[in-house]
Amino acid sequence: MAYVRTVLRDDLIIESIISIHYFEYRSDFSFEGESHDFWEFCYVDKGEVEVYADDTPHVLHKGQIIFHKPNEFHKLKANGKSAPNLVVMAFYCDSFCMDFFQDKILMINETERNLLAQIIIEARKCFCTPLDDPYLQKLGRREPAPFASEQLIHLYLEQMLLQMHRRYEEQLPVLPPMKSIKKTNDTQIYERILEYLEVHICEHITVEEVCRENLIGRSQLQKLFRERHGCGVISFFSRMKITMARQLIREQHLNFSQISEHLGYTSIHYFSRQFKKITGMTPSEYALSIKVISEGSFED
Repeated sequence: MAYVRTVLRDDLIIESIISIHYFEYRSDFSFEGESHDFWEFCYVDKGEVEVYADDTPHVLHKGQIIFHKPNEFHKLKANGKSAPNLVVMAFYCDSFCMDFFQDKILMINETERNLLAQIIIEARKCFCTPLDDPYLQKLGRREPAPFASEQLIHLYLEQMLLQMHRRYEEQLPVLPPMKSIKKTNDTQIYERILEYLEVHICEHITVEEVCRENLIGRSQLQKLFRERHGCGVISFFSRMKITMARQLIREQHLNFSQISEHLGYTSIHYFSRQFKKITGMTPSEYALSIKVISEGSFED
């Protein structure tokens, strides 16, 4: 008996990528809008943003994604209060199932968010152009780039869209991934510590305090954070503080001294040193760089 091959159907094919951006906007950012002959989506990773699709206004919150169909005029602006983080991606796709995404605002789940994160990770590996320039119109290839990084972007994006289409169209139940008891316990402990760090973000804390307040041994604590972030818990906490500082700078409600005091630093000088150590820029340099992007004052 001769074997007969089955040619697999492709229900959704991404033909090409136009842009991949991860933005950290200032609270007063405003994009006057555009329309083009390809698809674009905007995902809110933090905060909220006001979006117009043609003449229809929307407010997008953390975890929501909006799709702009080809030739739809769209614009966005921050709300003047919070500094949002956004992922914006544009691409060509003529597959019939893209009709499903027209005029929709959806919530993405953990699986889809992880796929989106993988796209950003691979984009940083294979493109030399910055992902935080909202006015960039052409991606520049990095040479050499890791094997198959561009193809992985292609596959991750298709998988994310297919997953969302199937989940919303069929209303499939969300099944928790299978985990070992130890992994589940580690995750619960990690999430509890993460919540503790967020609550105490404006304070000075020690490893001993984290251990005591969360009933965990020092070695287990450090192993937990090194496995996930490649650093100890206090180094991770310092990064959290600087991430918060960057957001406060973009919101423009506090000056550098007030931000330093608000986050529990002993002096503005120590705050500035930590900021530069983690970001590679002083607070003033960071504020200027975001200002340049937000006002569109950039050089080709």
